[in-house]
Amino acid sequence: MEIKMPLLGQRLKLLRNEKGMTQQDMAELLGKTSRHYQDMEAGKINVPGLTLIKLADLFQVSIDYLVGRSEDRRRF
Repeated sequence: MEIKMPLLGQRLKLLRNEKGMTQQDMAELLGKTSRHYQDMEAGKINVPGLTLIKLADLFQVSIDYLVGRSEDRRRF
């Protein structure tokens, strides 16, 4: 079963723009290609747990917020 996460992509784009970062900046930070990061924002791929942790730490939000399980950005 494949689960796609379009809300994750929307939130990544929002948070990235709030930080003034480009998709290329994000790709380099994560050690991915630009295309791979674009696919993450488009909700086309599933993001590994360790990458979710890295993104949550970078944006100082909870993983639940990133994946759309909560509207609360605060980390616990």
